[in-house]
Amino acid sequence: MRQVLSLIILIFFFGTTSAANYLTFTAEVDSSSFGIKNIEGNNPNVRYSLDGGKTWVAFKSDTLILLRQKGDKALLRGNNPQGFSISEITPESPTANAHSKFVMTGRIAASGSVMSLIDGVGESTVIPNDGCFRGLFIDCESLTKAPELPATTLAENCYAYMFYNCTSLIKTPDLPATTLAKYCYWEMFYNCTSLIKAPDLPATIMEYCCYASMFQNCNSLTQAPELPATTLAMHCYNSMFKGCSNLTQAPALPATELKFCCYEWMFASCTSLEKAPELPAKELAARCYRGMFFLCTNLTQAPRLPATTLAPWCYRDMFRKCSKINFLRVSFTDWGEQSRFAVEPPTWDTDSWVYGVASNGTFICPVELPEEFWISRIPEGWKVLKTKD
Repeated sequence: MRQVLSLIILIFFFGTTSAANYLTFTAEVDSSSFGIKNIEGNNPNVRYSLDGGKTWVAFKSDTLILLRQKGDKALLRGNNPQGFSISEITPESPTANAHSKFVMTGRIAASGSVMSLIDGVGESTVIPNDGCFRGLFIDCESLTKAPELPATTLAENCYAYMFYNCTSLIKTPDLPATTLAKYCYWEMFYNCTSLIKAPDLPATIMEYCCYASMFQNCNSLTQAPELPATTLAMHCYNSMFKGCSNLTQAPALPATELKFCCYEWMFASCTSLEKAPELPAKELAARCYRGMFFLCTNLTQAPRLPATTLAPWCYRDMFRKCSKINFLRVSFTDWGEQSRFAVEPPTWDTDSWVYGVASNGTFICPVELPEEFWISRIPEGWKVLKTKD
């Protein structure tokens, strides 16, 4: 009877091991290594196995685990139902709070589910807390492949700057969640300079800063994902593709109800972008398009701007240093107000919006709009055509 019981236990153990989807690190070169760094007292329960799950050893913070030969693997699991990192994060102090992160040397490909750090087996699809995986692989320049991120229920800051400065990462994991949370993908792939493809982003309702700076400085990225959202949120796309110098095509932006800073700096310094997306909104929000195409030096076609009334800083720096822009069509009938934000020196809603555009071009506007020429009005040297529609 004892032998039968032992056999049942063994079958259950190995069956569970084979069925689990553990987070796995595989060495791509000899003498690669990894470890965990716990910051300001955060101390998650994590174990690793170097023998395929037969034996498990508890992690010690700041201790590197050696993968001696190319192809060596480490399985990782944890018991952290309250979250891997448990403290909150704010834009004012993005790295000051307690959290834990991986450190790596050599070249390491991750696979399996990151959720095995939460439930021990990688089955859960629910992020248990705010800030759960924020900064998990920050500065892991040795990481070549990201693990699976299967969660469909997110939490605030859950993936914030998760792969920040992972300069060897070529491909993103799938992001299946269709319901977002505040800051959920904030700076997630910031400065991933080898990244060539972005994941699908199917959500149609945005949350505060959800995609802000998500791909900033990903200068190998050539194509943006579709962005079908029609319900925006403050800062939702702020700086999303800023510095993506090889991005050649912008996604469609179908939303007609804008929010504060929703598109601010979205494509700034996208120096390969040649055509801007249509901007159908007829009512603006403060800083909605501020710096949106700043320094897009190959942009030749600007979108028509159908809004009839300006909002504070709505177009500030919008086409600044877009040296090939030579055509603009607007529908607003006055130049807005001065200094509706408390700054010195005084600024305007169109402050420096055409600084550095082409020296010759055509500006189409309503007959009511006063003809004023300078970097915050109509570009100097351009021809003006008046319309009644």
